[in-house]
Amino acid sequence: MSVARTRQYSVAASGQWTDEEEGRRRLPSGEVHAWEPVRNETVCGLSLSRSRLTRLPHVNWVDTFPESGGAADRVRRQCPRCASVAGRRGLDARPRWRRTDPRP
Repeated sequence: MSVARTRQYSVAASGQWTDEEEGRRRLPSGEVHAWEPVRNETVCGLSLSRSRLTRLPHVNWVDTFPESGGAADRVRRQCPRCASVAGRRGLDARPRWRRTDPRP
């Protein structure tokens, strides 16, 4: 029996701003991409250094959704390719579709 590992994605953004109310916490702005902290590229394949994306390892991908109330204040756009891999909704969303009995 295999146990599926849930991946935790952080955020790489085209810009950043500092929230003074939350103790000078850096938050994403502009376009955001999902990013695994052990890699040097986003989930959609963009190189972080060549694309000049700012790494925000303390911000979770789920916090960039407007309905989360998290770090989405100045996010203008979420990368659609990253959203298709990392998920478009929060942790309370239904699991992805999965074929349970494939045809031969």
